[in-house]
Amino acid sequence: MSGSEPTLSDDAQRNFPVPDFDDLPADLQDRIAEETADAGFTPNVFAALAHRPEHFRPFVDFHDAIVDEGALDRAEIEMIVVAVSGVNHCLYCNVAHGALCRIYAGDPHLAEQLISNYRTADVSDAHRVMLDVAVKLTERPASVTREDLDRLYDAGFSEAEVWDIGVVAAFFNLSNRLATFADWRPNDEFYELGRSGTDDGG
Repeated sequence: MSGSEPTLSDDAQRNFPVPDFDDLPADLQDRIAEETADAGFTPNVFAALAHRPEHFRPFVDFHDAIVDEGALDRAEIEMIVVAVSGVNHCLYCNVAHGALCRIYAGDPHLAEQLISNYRTADVSDAHRVMLDVAVKLTERPASVTREDLDRLYDAGFSEAEVWDIGVVAAFFNLSNRLATFADWRPNDEFYELGRSGTDDGG
C-alpha cells in the first residue's frame, strides 16, 4: 500500500474537528505524508493532533525521540505502551500500539495478554519487573520509590533503560489521557496488523 495519499479522516477524533490536509502547514504535511507512505495509510493520531499544529510538533518530536533514540528496543517500548494503555482503557493506544506490539515482538497474542492483564502475560521475569514499575507509575505514581528503580537495575536494565522505562510510561499516560479526552478512534487497519506473522509494520 506504499505510495498512498495522506487522508485525514473526519472520524479520527470525535470531540474536536479534524482539519483539511491541504490547510496544514507544510512541515505537518511533509511529516504526515512520510508516515502515510511508510504505513500505507494515515494513522488517525496524526489527523487528530493536526487540530493544533503547535502541539503536533513537540508531541511527535518527543515520540520520535523515544522510539528512535531510546535505550529500549522497540518491542520493549510497545510492551510498556500496551500495558499502560490497558490500565488506562485507552481504545486508540490499545488498538494502534497493540498492532505495533504484535509486529515488533513477533507474537500475535502478546498485545491482548498485556492489555488484559500484563501480570499473566508470557513475558520474561525482567520484562515483568519492567511492566510492574511502568504500571505502578501509571496507577500509583506517588508510591514509586528508589526501591522500584533498584528492582529494574537488579533485573539487568541499564541506567539509560531505567530512565526510558519511566519516560515511555509517562509519555503514554499523557497520550492515553488526551486520546480519551478527544475520543481518538483507531484506524480499521490497526486491528489486523501483526496477526498473520508476516506484517512488518510498513
